[in-house]
Amino acid sequence: MDTTGLEAKAEAWLRADPDPATVEELRGVLAHGDPADLADRFLGDLEFGTAGLRGVMGAGPNRMNRAVVRRTTAGLARYLKAHVPDVATRGVVVGRDGRRLSAELAEDTACVLAAEGIPAHVFPSVVPTPLTAFAALHLNAAAAVMVTASHNPPEYNGYKVYWGNGAQIIPPHDKGIAAAIAQVEPANQVPLLTRAEARTRGLWRELPDSLGEAYLDAIVKLRVFGRGSGSLSLVYTAMHGVGGVWAERAFQRAGFTRFHPVAEQHQPDGAFPTVRFPNPEEPGAMDLSLATAERVKADLVLANDPDADRLAVMAREGSGTLRMLTGNEVGVLLGHYVLVQGPTRRGRPHVVTTIVSSTQLGDITRELGAAYDEVLTGFKWIANRALEREKAESTQFVFGYEEALGYTVGTVCRDKDGIGAAIVFADLAAWCESRGTTVLGYLEEIQRRFGLYVSAQRNFTFPGAEGAQVISRIMEGFRRSPPPRVGERAVKSVLDYKKGEKLPPSNVLAFELEGGGRVTARPSGTEPKIKYYFELKELLGSGEPVQAARARAEAQLLKLIDAFIALARERGQPEVGT
Repeated sequence: MDTTGLEAKAEAWLRADPDPATVEELRGVLAHGDPADLADRFLGDLEFGTAGLRGVMGAGPNRMNRAVVRRTTAGLARYLKAHVPDVATRGVVVGRDGRRLSAELAEDTACVLAAEGIPAHVFPSVVPTPLTAFAALHLNAAAAVMVTASHNPPEYNGYKVYWGNGAQIIPPHDKGIAAAIAQVEPANQVPLLTRAEARTRGLWRELPDSLGEAYLDAIVKLRVFGRGSGSLSLVYTAMHGVGGVWAERAFQRAGFTRFHPVAEQHQPDGAFPTVRFPNPEEPGAMDLSLATAERVKADLVLANDPDADRLAVMAREGSGTLRMLTGNEVGVLLGHYVLVQGPTRRGRPHVVTTIVSSTQLGDITRELGAAYDEVLTGFKWIANRALEREKAESTQFVFGYEEALGYTVGTVCRDKDGIGAAIVFADLAAWCESRGTTVLGYLEEIQRRFGLYVSAQRNFTFPGAEGAQVISRIMEGFRRSPPPRVGERAVKSVLDYKKGEKLPPSNVLAFELEGGGRVTARPSGTEPKIKYYFELKELLGSGEPVQAARARAEAQLLKLIDAFIALARERGQPEVGT
């Protein structure tokens, strides 16, 4: 590989990098002479999109570092000044998680905003992502920035941007901000006030404790049953993230006295010492929670990811075993609960989920007469669709979820909120307890009325340029030749979201099946993967044990998965794929 051009880019980067740590790192890379490493850092830039930035920390334009964040913030500030006339009055909220470099990146963000004449409303210490989103609304800020990499491994960090409506940015703002960033000068030339200068000019404004209190009050008011419980035993893990103290305080206010944190994971620690991948969905991530739950005989385990915007749930079965609920099961439980047990509303209740989440909540909402939408993957679409219908139809948004453990109840936060969802789920469990049943007993009630839905996901990784061609070939193969059936199920309709007929164009295909069910295929937006989502609906016989129906449905689901992957092979998917 000819590295001459890359070395020149690296030398130019060194001259403009304001961070001595990444300067030293890059000099080591150049001295070592690893062409692949150099290419990975300098052949492209870390792309700014609808989720902002996220990447491995390190030197170079394709890494998360202080140079990238200073240029990104300058571009954001200039875009805001061009499109939000009162930005200098409203300001921008700045929050951060507990990861390595988050404090420095948040300070750089605030100081660049200040140099552009925009007040930065800064949290003085680490906070959950939903609190930053809440603050944007509570303060009527023009925007908000959260420095976080959510549930990614410890070597990652990120930069999430919210618009003034409290929701993550969507087009055209993402493209507009990206274009503004491209015009920004080298990082060492970006204007930057010191923290002291920004304070003196009134452009660094530390947020008071009262803001966090307002958030806690608001999420506790989301409860439906509202009585807490002195007998329900709860285990909670913050997964080494920032949710611990906030969840603890919220559960105290909500009246749950048997709250047991996982001690080893309760304090923020960007090294994530007990888990390699701090995502509750990953194998092994819940081992300490399970051990704590068995020790204290917990009825329920609630887990946040490190920035506390996701929620995972384990519930006790009749046999005494703790079972991890799927993201869809949690979504259906919460959605049904707030629709059926919630208070009388001023407008038609509105529920939103995504095109890769379960279809069950849609069936429930239609029968209950609520408004319902399916949107593209990503909570930004859920929040913005809720806002659109509120404005156009005076609907009242009550719940949104995506199967990847993201939930929000009501309008306290226009993003997924793992702490607020945990409070409402515990409230649901307390209501079940008051009726003499359990969470899984309630789920069975829903399944007996609306059907048992089982789901699964399969991902195949094909790295590099050749892998991208493979993924494209599979998707286009299904477009040219959609299957009339998948295994034993006939395909009743094909939805090609690339056409952009009802939603923004997206490279997603969905095959709706006779008898209830769906197969969805889409390339990952962040990794060299193609993702397949499978769902089947099974009706329970009169008096049939739910375990028997589940076993039958899961056996059929496995057959469906095998049949679809065989169809993918026919359309160009290699036999080898991780």
